[in-house]
Amino acid sequence: MSDHPTPERIMQVGLGFWASKTLLSAVEMGVFTELARHPDDLGTLRDGLGLNERAAHDFLDALVALGFLRRRDGVYCNTPETDLFLDRRKPSYLGGMLEMANHRLYGFWGGLTDGLRTGRPQNEAAVGHTPFFETVYANPARLEEFLAAMTGLSHPANMTIATTFPWREYASFVDVGTAQGDLAVQIALAHPHLSGAGLDLPEVGPIFEDYVAAKGLAGRVSFAPVDFLQAPLPAADVITMGHVLHDWDLETKRMLIGKAYDALPDGGALIVYESMIDEDRSQNLFGLLMSLNMLIETDGGFDYTAADCQGWMADAGLTRTYAEHLVGPDSMVVGIR
Repeated sequence: MSDHPTPERIMQVGLGFWASKTLLSAVEMGVFTELARHPDDLGTLRDGLGLNERAAHDFLDALVALGFLRRRDGVYCNTPETDLFLDRRKPSYLGGMLEMANHRLYGFWGGLTDGLRTGRPQNEAAVGHTPFFETVYANPARLEEFLAAMTGLSHPANMTIATTFPWREYASFVDVGTAQGDLAVQIALAHPHLSGAGLDLPEVGPIFEDYVAAKGLAGRVSFAPVDFLQAPLPAADVITMGHVLHDWDLETKRMLIGKAYDALPDGGALIVYESMIDEDRSQNLFGLLMSLNMLIETDGGFDYTAADCQGWMADAGLTRTYAEHLVGPDSMVVGIR
């Protein structure tokens, strides 16, 4: 192996948007959903997906080279990963986050340089439109896409929390910023003795209730229409916040942890999980890039380390804290009152 520097990694990352947009367009066009039905040849896929003849061959073969499709004797099929996670008809579909990335984030990240220089968001608010959350919550179709994206981002961690945290010691929970309610659903499915609620703005209610009903949990998991920035949190044995704290500045982070402390009984638990940045701030690339995404999307949000979160919990009065890796880039911090 040569010890001389080479430019391959620089070029791979610098032009990484080529590969990213190829995948995002494939998700948008339903390539993996179509191939989950049955493998197809070039002509059939071209016609079924509405691809231009000039583009189709290179597009599909690029997906092969990227490792997202396989091709044998001119016939294309999904890989095991894309078949499981990018077929819209499967409950394991995680493409919601990619759909939102395609429709919104891909363009807004073009403003990163301005964001780095100004510290200001680069999304809808950057061009004088209504801020992101207000825009999304005012539009039912965009809200549904956003909440599905949050499920796609969080589902693996939700399943891990449902199976690793000692839920047998508790009787009730509230999931703050619940979105579709996937964390509440996974907890309730894994622990029949628990009852719980998902808390979010009123506009989320119908989407949450449909999701919960589809999982057969309408009698055990309810919706609480609460603006958690303004109102107290409802009392529960366990309060969860998944991919919530990073939306806000430090003052608001501390305020929300304080509200959770007030709502917990003695011995109750607060679970916070995010793509926690590693303590050396050099390993969890996803967490660091997610923090830059908060720069793009919010006025003051940022991601943080587990030690940061444990410190905020201790300052709020939680007497014992610990951190635990979940899956992929996600970790949780637990604080006991």
